Amino acid sequence: MKICAARAGDFPKNYKFIRQKESRNMAITENPLRGIDTQVRQLRRRVFKEIANLAYNSEDLIHDMEALPYSIVNASDENEYMDVYRQRAIVSDMLRLAMGMSLSAEDHPVHLTDGLKESNIDEKYYEPPLMQVIPAACNACPENRYEVTNKCMGCTAHPCRVVCPKGAMTMKNGKSVIDQTKCVHCGRCQTVCPYDAITHQVRPCLNACGVKAIKSDDVGRARIDDNLCVSCGQCMLACPFGAIADKSQIFQLIRAIQGGGEIIAQVAPAFVGQFGPKATPGKLKAALKQLGFAEVYETAIGADMGCVTEAEHYVKEVASGNLPFLLTSCCPSWSVLAKKYFPETIDKISSALTPMVATARVIKKEHPNAKVVFIGPCASKKLEASRRTVRSDVDFVITFEELAGIFEAKSIDVAALESEDPIADATSAGRGYGVAGGVADAIEKCINEYYPGTEVHIEHAQGLADCKTILMLAKAGRKNGCLIEGMGCPGGCVSGAGTNIAIPMATKDVTNFKNQAADKLPPKDYVEQRGIEA
Repeated sequence: MKICAARAGDFPKNYKFIRQKESRNMAITENPLRGIDTQVRQLRRRVFKEIANLAYNSEDLIHDMEALPYSIVNASDENEYMDVYRQRAIVSDMLRLAMGMSLSAEDHPVHLTDGLKESNIDEKYYEPPLMQVIPAACNACPENRYEVTNKCMGCTAHPCRVVCPKGAMTMKNGKSVIDQTKCVHCGRCQTVCPYDAITHQVRPCLNACGVKAIKSDDVGRARIDDNLCVSCGQCMLACPFGAIADKSQIFQLIRAIQGGGEIIAQVAPAFVGQFGPKATPGKLKAALKQLGFAEVYETAIGADMGCVTEAEHYVKEVASGNLPFLLTSCCPSWSVLAKKYFPETIDKISSALTPMVATARVIKKEHPNAKVVFIGPCASKKLEASRRTVRSDVDFVITFEELAGIFEAKSIDVAALESEDPIADATSAGRGYGVAGGVADAIEKCINEYYPGTEVHIEHAQGLADCKTILMLAKAGRKNGCLIEGMGCPGGCVSGAGTNIAIPMATKDVTNFKNQAADKLPPKDYVEQRGIEA
């Protein structure tokens, strides 16, 4: 497949559609922990459940929150990895983050409930940093280390010693040993070992971070460089110790619902299947209304508006030769990556509203006094909603994982409920935004339908490492004429940090829901019909 290199303005006038699928990382690397109900996931869900319980039931908030580390971690609990006091310290920090507060400091005393009064409100914006490492939980994993395991047979050929460029490989008691002070981590020893006896240890959170924002503190624990981080949350998913967590607004959201105002939910396209195979969209709508939401919208209606707008942008800007390429705007981690690492691409990012913001504006046009809650898979949407230009549109952002904790607190079994009227706001195009490739596919189909004869070159990038690569190629002029879709999470929104199920299952469910849509594409004037400024 040739590289998309010609300028759009140089294309012949009798265009045909050309689809270029030159993603550098098309095979999705599934996080091995995803979809498994590990103790870390159970603990996170328990914390969200207990914070929701505080909002619903507590009459003495400080006392009840102080008691939570002791009720969550019993003195009789056995943990081979850490003692009960360390577990409680970790839970205390998880509770603080779940309440929307910051971690306790390491250099001076911070009480568990310090700052609680400021969080006991019905409106609280996220304050960066969003993703934080809980020091007591971090295992200080090796960043990059080769080690010989007990599979070593001490073979006579000893090829690992032969190929080592630094003489780091020696024999001890008939087995190979690596001198870590000499090792340069080239991996040659691992490649030639006939018994696969040499392992490469990489810090899981660092391995999952496509922008290498995970550093080490002075004692070897993970530290997030906020100047590099784009808040995708993949490090949080990868950590097997539960040492990375993000802030939540579930307490404040419940307070807002309890206040009796009109609270309206919008659910991201990736919601299908996140609460069990029998939790249909209609049943999820019923569950949300049982929590106190006045109405439920599909965020995919904002995606419908976005694909119409970006189709027009591509035709007017790229196909005309005014811009060399166009970057999609819906994924905040992708947009922040482009702005931080490739500032020369800022004017190439589509100005279309993200689906979350576009849908929020539709809701507030139809319900002027309502507060809007975005429920989705994404950690970085939390910071997007905190931007001053977005605060008036989106009042709360919670993830599917956090919503599951609220359902548990209220003993709501989504699958057991009677279905409400089905969620049926959006077209197939908008619903496809939940899966990698769906954004560009929707835009392409809109161009094909509304601007016939326009040639369009499509590029996909998924996962931050892949996104960085394609932006480097675009910067070098090798993606001219292209519409470039970037997704910060591998697989798209279905693999966001706040999801509950494995990527293949989520992809299948979203695809099925997409195919059930009554309409395939939004009308060309859809944005005008909704009365929203793009």
